[in-house]
Amino acid sequence: MKLIIQIPCFNEAETLSTTLSDLPRVMAGFDSVEWLIIDDGSQDNTAEIARLCGVDHVVRHTGNQGLAKAFMTGLDACLELGADVIVNTDADNQYNADDIPALVEPILQHQAEMVIGARPISTIEHFSPIKKLLQKIGSWVVRIASKTDIPDAPSGFRAMTRSTAQRLMVFNDYTYTLETIIQAGQKNITITSIPVRVNEDLRPSRLIKSIPSYIKISIITIARIFIIYRPFRFFGYIGIVLFSIGFLLGLRFLYAFISGEGSGHIQSLILASVLLGMGLQTILIAFVADLLSANRKILEDIRLRVLNLAKYDCNRSDD
Repeated sequence: MKLIIQIPCFNEAETLSTTLSDLPRVMAGFDSVEWLIIDDGSQDNTAEIARLCGVDHVVRHTGNQGLAKAFMTGLDACLELGADVIVNTDADNQYNADDIPALVEPILQHQAEMVIGARPISTIEHFSPIKKLLQKIGSWVVRIASKTDIPDAPSGFRAMTRSTAQRLMVFNDYTYTLETIIQAGQKNITITSIPVRVNEDLRPSRLIKSIPSYIKISIITIARIFIIYRPFRFFGYIGIVLFSIGFLLGLRFLYAFISGEGSGHIQSLILASVLLGMGLQTILIAFVADLLSANRKILEDIRLRVLNLAKYDCNRSDD
């Protein structure tokens, strides 16, 4: 059994050595524990620091592609290196590395295929009240979309099996945290959560430049989650609301017309016609979006089959 701990990095030369100093090299249940760094186009000496600290593998992007891309690059590299279990953590030493054995324990016990480390959000002092609220809202949305019960969906401290990593595909360029949990729920991947500890804040978050920016990005991310993973429900609800309002306005005009006052409610008739048309079109879009979602799932299954075939061919060549 091989465990690989991956860390996406962007200009983390100041904090990386602190993070790496706490990572385990030996762990019960694994024959080997390796470290992998994804250098996401850093402009400092992040890669050199990683090598000096004894990192086994360094994968580099020529330019900064964002956290989600770095995460997926790390998963692909871990799969190529033969990882049986993958742990993802942050380079800013936010998560307590002593909790890694507890994080992988449900996987070793065959109780889960993905484990999310749940931070004590309410007691983290450097989290503002607005950020804590948005964290809770984001987790609530993910629980609805994924039909899972994960209390800290934005947590990047997580462990997963090889088969789980093969089945994940992130479309969001901003972050991978919410989307991967939703995919796990939709693909019937067994997922659980355990409480973990956090360390002192070493630097400000790179994802949160300002509270207004964080709110805007959070709203966009949540909307995209529903559009991509619950398209029929998302567009269907909007279409039904528009159609219903138009229908009620139409009934109002019909009542006025029967009462002999229809000439004074022409505006209601026009608005009702517009809303009925918009509602019907949105409902039709819901069906089209649902078909596209089904096509995406088929493509993801094809990708998984290709990965499994590639692994099978490699095993045959080794024999």
